Amino acid sequence: MSHTLGIRQAQKQKTRQAFLDAALVLLEEQSLSSLGLREVTRAVGVAPTAFYRHFPSIAELGVALVDEALSSLHPMVGPTVSAANDSEERIGRAVELIDQLVRAFPAHVRFIARERHGGVQPVREAIRDQLARFTEEVKAELAEDRESEGWGDDDLTMLAHLYVDQMLITAQLFLEALEAPQGEWERVTHLAIRQLRLITLGSRHWLDQETPSGP
Repeated sequence: MSHTLGIRQAQKQKTRQAFLDAALVLLEEQSLSSLGLREVTRAVGVAPTAFYRHFPSIAELGVALVDEALSSLHPMVGPTVSAANDSEERIGRAVELIDQLVRAFPAHVRFIARERHGGVQPVREAIRDQLARFTEEVKAELAEDRESEGWGDDDLTMLAHLYVDQMLITAQLFLEALEAPQGEWERVTHLAIRQLRLITLGSRHWLDQETPSGP
């Protein structure tokens, strides 16, 4: 009996993944708000009623895609950001991570970039919540950095948000460079390093504004 249940569960998971994979392909050319249920089920080769055994709505399928695209990245934040207080190493690791992510999962990156400000509210909120988690994870690592000594909680959150936001911008630039000549990819890499370096250099002088000026 347990063996039969195991087979059924595996088949159910396989069908669920087929819905996610089909939706991701269809979303290469359109937004989630324009994606139809019958369009997805036709691509999977099942009846429309089968969809509801896995997702209550297209919006919830989108939320599942957000989870698939971003959840696995959380364990990578610590090793990427905590670069032994070496900012150049940290920047290099961050850009390399984004480089590898875009090369390996361009459809997922494109989906997140498009739907972050898209018309499906549950998906926007799911992306926002994931990015908030990244911000908190980056913040926790930055708080251990010697250069963050004396920083308040709000300022650390702001700095972490700047890093996360810049990494998103970099991912979008890499995405655009996928079909461009090799020189464009190298240009984006160089630009990303310089922009992250600018944030780092600016952060080192952030507390200077609180130093009382002389007479």
